[in-house]
Amino acid sequence: MKKLADHGRDDHPPTDAERAQVCWSVAVLDDCEECAEPRVELTVEEVGRPGVGIVGHLAPRSARQLRAALRKALREIGEPED
Repeated sequence: MKKLADHGRDDHPPTDAERAQVCWSVAVLDDCEECAEPRVELTVEEVGRPGVGIVGHLAPRSARQLRAALRKALREIGEPED
């Protein structure tokens, strides 16, 4: 089973030659035979280049660590918590 949780696209200007625009998706999957538990799948790709990105299959602990890092980064730039 694979279920999409959300997806989005970076709003970085496409005219920046040094940084690519990216799209991302997050899904839940439970079809990893080697894994003992369901995984959070994180896919990050350059806009316009589907299938060339990176796919991570995160354990719940790793997904929580990523969530905490994003929360910390948002606090650093003055964004309020949800």
